[in-house]
Amino acid sequence: MGRGARLRVGFFGGSFNPVHNGHIALARHLLGGLGLDEVWFVVSPQNPLKPAAGLLDDSARMAMVEAALAGEEGLRPCGVELGLPRPSYTWNTLCHLARTCPHCSFTLLIGGDNWAGFSLWRNHAEILARYPVAVYPRRGAALPAGPLPPGVTVVDTPLIDISSTEVRRRVAAGLPIAGLVPQCVADMIAANGWYGRK
Repeated sequence: MGRGARLRVGFFGGSFNPVHNGHIALARHLLGGLGLDEVWFVVSPQNPLKPAAGLLDDSARMAMVEAALAGEEGLRPCGVELGLPRPSYTWNTLCHLARTCPHCSFTLLIGGDNWAGFSLWRNHAEILARYPVAVYPRRGAALPAGPLPPGVTVVDTPLIDISSTEVRRRVAAGLPIAGLVPQCVADMIAANGWYGRK
């Protein structure tokens, strides 16, 4: 990166409840496919558009992301939202990052499901005006067709059929999760009794 060039960062937000191999594989594809320098896994304390039931506490989810990304080149854990006012809005986070990380330029990475409801996001028009948005496929969500707003691109990434919901279901049922999450994450879940039967 030349002198004066800004770090090109993909903003990959989510609850990561828990982080799984699909998240990591997708981030690797986005890192290379979009020519980014880094992808930041921005751990959200609570999505304003989703129920909080079953959400593991912030520190546990952050610890799993940190462990999962150790040694992953170009993939970084980011806990910035955990220290910001709640509920957590992406616009507020991006404004904060613009002030605190002026050496970075951010691209918002979202799934087709989030793009379908993007008009419900707070300050969605301002996000589109100021930041590139890359939309990737999600099972059950049609990718946008026809003309897209300036700065919005659809990224052709593999559809990886792993979900945090399925991981939690399998843990609660006493089923193995090998291959669905990094081994370090599986070990943390087992050691702490996370997502187990109540």
